[in-house]
Amino acid sequence: MARTVLIVLVILGGLFVAADRITVSVAQNKAADRAALTEGLTTKPKVSIEGFPFLTQAAGGKLDEVKISAKDIAAGNGEQTLRIDSFHADLHGVRLSDSYRRAVADTADGIAFLTYEDLTKAAPTGITVSSAGDAKSKDGGALVKITGEFMGARLSVLSEVTVRGADEIGLQAAELPKAFTELGLEDQVRQQIDFTRQLTHLPSGIALTSVTSTPDGLSVAAGGKNVVLAN
Repeated sequence: MARTVLIVLVILGGLFVAADRITVSVAQNKAADRAALTEGLTTKPKVSIEGFPFLTQAAGGKLDEVKISAKDIAAGNGEQTLRIDSFHADLHGVRLSDSYRRAVADTADGIAFLTYEDLTKAAPTGITVSSAGDAKSKDGGALVKITGEFMGARLSVLSEVTVRGADEIGLQAAELPKAFTELGLEDQVRQQIDFTRQLTHLPSGIALTSVTSTPDGLSVAAGGKNVVLAN
């Protein structure tokens, strides 16, 4: 009798696990669709609902942790576009409402990655953005190398990358060559090489916090509270 009960419990447990995994797979797919619609993404993101069991979390109306990742995000405003190569975020304490159509996280943190190739495409005409190697700004901030031409002369400077507001990054030359500044051309040069770009289509409520330069591009950290995954 005891053996029979044990076998039944094992079977029921297996069925519960199978049902839970099937349900979470369906929920992840629908969440990805809702997230794409909410953020205006052209490419469907990947959503992973962490923790087990999913069914008890869903029944309680709150998920412990959700991971979202997206690639090839066409960010920017109007003609000033900037492609985000990839975005990954961890959302904690995700509250479900409106028949599971709305999902808002208590907190979230993530990383957006921008390649130098895409930064060059987003830069003013004739400007190339590349790695500055191990160079750092005076306060340890991220630097990139800016090259181009100004009035027929070759121009190469180190530019500091900083977060400006909740969804913008700015590139500003740390110093300009004396050959230009001594001629009083600093303003004209900066108009050509200094620029800001907006990182749009990220979850509402998440804000950019810092920038780190890597050999392949810029890693932009972000975080926030009451971050909307789906609406």
